[in-house]
Amino acid sequence: MAQQQVVQVELKAVIPTANGAALFLGTPDKTFVIYVDATVGHAINMFLAGTEKERPLTHDLMAHVLAAFGAKVDRAVINDVKNSTFYARLIVSAENELHQKKIIELDARPSDCIAMAIQQKAPILVSRVVLDEVDDASDALKQLETSKEQGGEVAEEEGSEE
Repeated sequence: MAQQQVVQVELKAVIPTANGAALFLGTPDKTFVIYVDATVGHAINMFLAGTEKERPLTHDLMAHVLAAFGAKVDRAVINDVKNSTFYARLIVSAENELHQKKIIELDARPSDCIAMAIQQKAPILVSRVVLDEVDDASDALKQLETSKEQGGEVAEEEGSEE
């Protein structure tokens, strides 16, 4: 990945929608949304809650494979958006028995990158270009949280992840 300015964001909310989940990510100044399928949204919620699972999920399997090779998720980077489709890279670091460190960059869906980062407590970064391009959803998040507290549901999605 070419060097670009990035900003660390936090996952502010995972809101269920009619067709999946809305991930609200952002800084104190700006929030944006990425829509993901229901299974990844559920997995992210489980990682956030620290839910014990009877059997490993796909993201758990990936974490076990990484650990078996002495690797871990270093960070997730949402590096591009085109026509409401987000692109991301999962940055993995591995150190061998000779203490030689290797950095591996993998192209992946933003939802999977976010899930793996949340699972392994790694930072989520967004390129400044993406952050400048996306619409600010801070007010929408406040309205959705208010609606959710009052028993309402989110019914519509705009945009997509993949």
